[in-house]
Amino acid sequence: MTIPSTAASDRPTSLHLFISTGEVSGDLQGSYLAQALHRQAQAKNITLTLSGLGGERMAAAGTHLIGNTTPIGAVGIFEALPFLIPSFKMQRRAQTFFRQTPIDLTIFIDYMGPNLALGKFLHRQFPEVPTAYYIAPQQWVWAFSDKDTQWLTRISDQMVAVFPEEATYYRRFGAEVQYFGHPLVDQFPQPPSRTQARQQLGLTDTETVIALLPASRQQEVARVLPVVIAAAVKVQAALPQAKFLVPISMEKLRPAIATAVAQAQLNAELIDGGSAHAIAAADLVINKSGTVNLEVALMDIPQIVVYRLNPVTARLGYYLLKVDIPFISPVNLFVNQSVVPEFIQWEATPAAIAEASLKLLQDETARAQVQSGYADMRSKMGELGVCDRVAAHLLEFAIARKQAAALPSPRDH
Repeated sequence: MTIPSTAASDRPTSLHLFISTGEVSGDLQGSYLAQALHRQAQAKNITLTLSGLGGERMAAAGTHLIGNTTPIGAVGIFEALPFLIPSFKMQRRAQTFFRQTPIDLTIFIDYMGPNLALGKFLHRQFPEVPTAYYIAPQQWVWAFSDKDTQWLTRISDQMVAVFPEEATYYRRFGAEVQYFGHPLVDQFPQPPSRTQARQQLGLTDTETVIALLPASRQQEVARVLPVVIAAAVKVQAALPQAKFLVPISMEKLRPAIATAVAQAQLNAELIDGGSAHAIAAADLVINKSGTVNLEVALMDIPQIVVYRLNPVTARLGYYLLKVDIPFISPVNLFVNQSVVPEFIQWEATPAAIAEASLKLLQDETARAQVQSGYADMRSKMGELGVCDRVAAHLLEFAIARKQAAALPSPRDH
């Protein structure tokens, strides 16, 4: 769909947009989009107000939060149960906000369960409010029925995909989908300097450094952290001089991570204030599956990807729902082939992870193969300016819909 431009005299001079997302990765992507929306609005001489559900990064990027959703999220059936009541309360808060506040465009970012619920509410109660889904749920990877996908397209007047396959998948269901590239490209135009990162962290060029990023959710502290720490212990036994860096993504997870590191007697340092320097300084990253895998790849650091769910959830998915996922890491999903080693559920054993880690630390050919895959991935992620292209598209869509709503209906004549 080509969104028509409007005459300057007819264009609205103010817009109020609502961004709905959750968890650490959603807050990060929401903050990038919020910054781009403000830049593009200024360029278009539009007074922009942003409200939403998200976290501290979105707030810092100029979004008025009606609720903090970064702690509310989980992967899996049983894992999500503790968050049902907090999520319901947040939904009620959002519904009250929409009843009291006219919104020119609602933008959903990932966060499937809560956003699907909010989208259905808007679809029923406020069908006149335009909607767009940016970074849609990865139904194209793990959907076991079409029902949720059909609802996602129904609640979205526009969709903006961040994977080529995502765009293709949702178009098959009749969605209006645009693809401008992946927003993380804008954050890493060039891999950061390893030397500078090590200097800032007080490390020498000759040290073997491994970054561990095992958890950004409470459930990952219970399921992923223990196996990552156990694998690190085995790596340390083989390489006694190795230094481990452990960035903390959420302050509330710090005590549990610090305790696990101390009990394992790892030669490790916990890093606050972001993960970028720790990743850039590393020779290898062992991390949980998620957006962080793309960040590591864009920094050109070899990595191992690990994930574990509640065993009951995993068995239900595998045996009952017949979920068959070829890859879980977004790095591998981007190129639809194995670039980085994945150790998922029953395959995620300390011995297997440690063996693969040592290979990537010691085998230059293996490291080069991973980095070659990164180059292929990067070539498919689009040119710089992704966030601004997305923001410009969404603003033009909101402007066109607001202008159309202001036109007199035929029965007014």
